[in-house]
Amino acid sequence: MSMGVIMLVHTALDRAAQVARHWAKAGCPVVIHVDRQVPDDRFDAFRADLSDLPDIAFSSRHRCEWGTWGLVAATLDAATMMLGRHDVRHVYLASGACLPLRPVPDLLDHLASRPDTDFIESATTADVPWTVGGLDRERFTLYFPVSWRRNKPLFDALVAGQRALGIRRRPPRGVVPHMGSQWWCLTARTLRAILDSPHRRAHDAYFRRSWIPDESYLQSLARLYASEIEARSLTLSKFDFQGKPHIFYDDHLQLLRRSDCFVARKIWPRADRLYDAFLGDAPANSDRQDPQPGKIDRVFARAVDRRLRGRAGLYMQSRFPQHGFENGATAGRYAVFHGFDALHDGFRPWLAKATGACVHGHLYAPDRAHFAGGEAVAPGALTDDARLRDYNPKAFLTNLLWNMRGVTHCFLYGPEDTPDILWHMARDPNARISVVSGAWAVPLWRAGAPFEAVRARAAAIQRAEASMIETLRAPDVKARVRIQTMAQYLEAPEETLEAVAAEIGWRDTADRPKPPAPVDPHDFGAFLQRLRNAGMDPYLTGDFPLLPAAAPRQAQPRRYVAS
Repeated sequence: MSMGVIMLVHTALDRAAQVARHWAKAGCPVVIHVDRQVPDDRFDAFRADLSDLPDIAFSSRHRCEWGTWGLVAATLDAATMMLGRHDVRHVYLASGACLPLRPVPDLLDHLASRPDTDFIESATTADVPWTVGGLDRERFTLYFPVSWRRNKPLFDALVAGQRALGIRRRPPRGVVPHMGSQWWCLTARTLRAILDSPHRRAHDAYFRRSWIPDESYLQSLARLYASEIEARSLTLSKFDFQGKPHIFYDDHLQLLRRSDCFVARKIWPRADRLYDAFLGDAPANSDRQDPQPGKIDRVFARAVDRRLRGRAGLYMQSRFPQHGFENGATAGRYAVFHGFDALHDGFRPWLAKATGACVHGHLYAPDRAHFAGGEAVAPGALTDDARLRDYNPKAFLTNLLWNMRGVTHCFLYGPEDTPDILWHMARDPNARISVVSGAWAVPLWRAGAPFEAVRARAAAIQRAEASMIETLRAPDVKARVRIQTMAQYLEAPEETLEAVAAEIGWRDTADRPKPPAPVDPHDFGAFLQRLRNAGMDPYLTGDFPLLPAAAPRQAQPRRYVAS
C-alpha cells in the first residue's frame, strides 16, 4: 500500500461514504473521523454502511469547530491509527466534501515518482499574506481560548486585552510558525517524526492556544522533519475575496477536468453529475500532466472581479451601500444642459435631430420627470412621479441609463431641480455637463410678472445656481464640465452648440441641422439693471450692456472650450 487516506467528515455522510468506497476500492486504506457533533444514530448508520470494507476504520471522535484545536486533535488521532495499522508511504488528508478528479492510480503514480516529497502548503506570515481580513502574526503570539464563531464579543475582548497588556507568546525552540492549506499529503516518515517527537507535548501546548491551528500545526512542524517539501497542496481549493471557499457545482464539470488536479473541494453534496463523472470507472492515464490549478485561476479571477466590481452602472447588493465600490457610477455617457433651453426655443428638438440622442426635458423638475416624448413611464418601469424619483435620485438615474444602455441620453437640469443628484453627476466620468449661468433670468424677463415677485424669485434661483456651480468646480469633480456666463455664451452661441453636439456625436455630418437662434436680448440689459437697482445683483449673467446686444456673430471653424 503506497498511500493511506484520512477523511474528516461532519456533514453529507452519504457522499462521504461514496468517496470512502472509491478510495478503498482503489486499494487505499481509509481512516475516517466523524465530528462528535454528528448525532450518534447518524454516525452508527454511517459506520454500518461501510462495515463491509475491512480497510476502512474510524478514529476516536472530537468536537471540531472552525479555528479550534479539535480539528488538529482529530487529524493526529487519525494519523496515529493509520500509521499503526498500515504500512503506507504517503498519507493524504481530505474532507468529506472532497472529490477525486482523476483515477486514483494517477495519484499513486505521481507519489511513487516522488517517494520522499511532502506536499504541504507552508509559508511564513512575513513572506506571504495568507490571511484575508483576519489575524496573521498575532495568531501565534496571543492566546485564543474561546471559539470565534461561538463567542465573537468575548474573542474580540480577549484580543484587545492582550494587546493592551503587551502579551507576546514565544514558539517552542526551533519552531518557526508557518501557515498554509489544511489539506496536505505527507510522507509516513515525516508524519511519524511529528507524532513521535520528544517535543510533542510542547508543540501541542503552543499550537493548542493558537488561532486556526489546523492551518499552522503540521505546516510548521513539517519544516523540522521533512527532507523535501513541495509547498503546494494536491487538493484544488479556491477562496473568494473574503476568504470563504468556493463551492463546485455540476456546471463546473469541464472546469474541474481542465485543472488536471487530483482532488477538489468543496463539492456541493447534490452535484450528482460531478460524483457520477469522477467516481466512475476510468483507466489511469500516464500521459496526464501534473496538477495545474493555475489553468483555471483566470476563471476565478474573473468571478471575483465580477463580484467586486460588477458591470459598469449596474448596482448589486454586494456593492451598492459602499461609496466608491461601484464599477463606474453609470452604464454609459450622458449629457446634462443647464440654461440652453432658456436661451433657445427649440433646443431639445434640434439636439435630438442633430445627434440622434434621447433628449429628455428636466428629469429632476419639481413636478415630475419629463421623459423624452412626454412619456409617463420609461423603460424599466421608471415612473415620472417626483416622490418616487426623489426617494433615491441616484438610483433613478443609474437605472434609466442601465435600462436604456446603448442609447445616448441628454437631459436638462436647473437650480430648482432636485439638488441631491448634482454631486453624483459631478463625480461621474460619464457625465458631460454644460452650464450657461444666469440664463434663468431670461424666462423671468419674459414672464411679465410683478417685479417684486420676479426679484425675489431671481435672488432664490441665483443662490441655488451659485451653489451648483461651486459643486461643479470642486477639485475632485470627474465629470467633463463646461461653464460660461450668459454674456460669454451669447458672444458666439453656435460655437458652443457645435462643440456640445460634437461631444455627443453628430448623426449625419453631411446634413447638419442649423442650430436654433438665441432669444432676442432687446431690453434685457435694462431688466438686469432694474434688478441691481432693487438691491439684487445678477452677477452670474456676466457683464451685460444696457443697450440691446449686437446680433450674434457666426461660428468659426475653431471649437470653443470653456473652463
